[in-house]
Amino acid sequence: MTETRKNYIRPLDLKHGQIDMAHGSGGRAMAQLIDELFARHLGNDYLAQGDDGALLPAAGEGRLVMATDAHVVSPLFFPGGDIGCLAVHGTINDVAVMGATPLYLAASFIIEEGFKLADLVRIVQSMAAAAKAAGVPVVTGDTKVVERGKGDGVFITTTGVGVVAPGRELSGRHARPGDAILVSGTLGDHGMAIMAVRESLGFDSPIVSDTAALHELIAAMRESGADIHVLRDPTRGGLATTLNEIARQSGVGMMLQEKALPVKPAVNAACEFLGLDPLYVANEGKLVAICAAGDAQKLSAAMRAHPLGTDTAIVGTVHEDPHHFVQMTTGFGGRRIVDWLSGEQLPRIC
Repeated sequence: MTETRKNYIRPLDLKHGQIDMAHGSGGRAMAQLIDELFARHLGNDYLAQGDDGALLPAAGEGRLVMATDAHVVSPLFFPGGDIGCLAVHGTINDVAVMGATPLYLAASFIIEEGFKLADLVRIVQSMAAAAKAAGVPVVTGDTKVVERGKGDGVFITTTGVGVVAPGRELSGRHARPGDAILVSGTLGDHGMAIMAVRESLGFDSPIVSDTAALHELIAAMRESGADIHVLRDPTRGGLATTLNEIARQSGVGMMLQEKALPVKPAVNAACEFLGLDPLYVANEGKLVAICAAGDAQKLSAAMRAHPLGTDTAIVGTVHEDPHHFVQMTTGFGGRRIVDWLSGEQLPRIC
């Protein structure tokens, strides 16, 4: 039956073809798209079960962690990555900063009619490579197609599941006065890579997105024995928004040191040109760590020893503050409030 069916269905033209409404109909065209594209590149034993969900093995001791994220980045392809690897990395990181080991991913695609199959192939291949490199497979998914003009190419939602060992729970509620604040590298790389493409900005040193899966860096941090209280990936809204969220959750204040903040010259230049503050620009391959002050140097050394943490810096401290303000000592010795933004500085960034 399978061989006969193949003989009567023309293979997808993955180089020149386009998505049409039939690819989201639930019928033969959709099954063909799944078989010839998604299953071909993302395939594994769990995905091959072919059901509406995946039957997964028991995770052993510990508590499950689940995170989900929608990705609407524009443009879909940018220096250093694309919406495919970004969707994988972003969700893995959301699970990992909870102290969990990421295990599985689910992916949902909303594709616009007329979208080029060649671009979809490129995105799925990127997802597959990112998932394989991270060791976190895509085990189930869904595909929908919307009419031409009612989408924007493709949107991807990914959900991640992981397991956190007893006693390893991390939360934005756990920052304490006296703690040290660290960042794992330069700030604003992802957001400025996107904006450089949108605004056709040219630099002698091109800005490249930092998108990356951080779970192996986090594993190395845990192995250091440092007393880590909070981990968070400073994505949309950047470092400033992330620290304000944590300060509110933990009921504390924070003080940053401007001179300690790592920012690449090209990113600084792009921010100045566009009137942006790198503290509020998105990162997709960096994390914020808050740990006991006495362990800051040990944790920093462990992070710097990992390829994704070579530019780690200790950038501030946590202190008591009933107002839960995040402040910064400027390069001139003054102080300013690093407040929430009232809206989104850079839309469609992830």
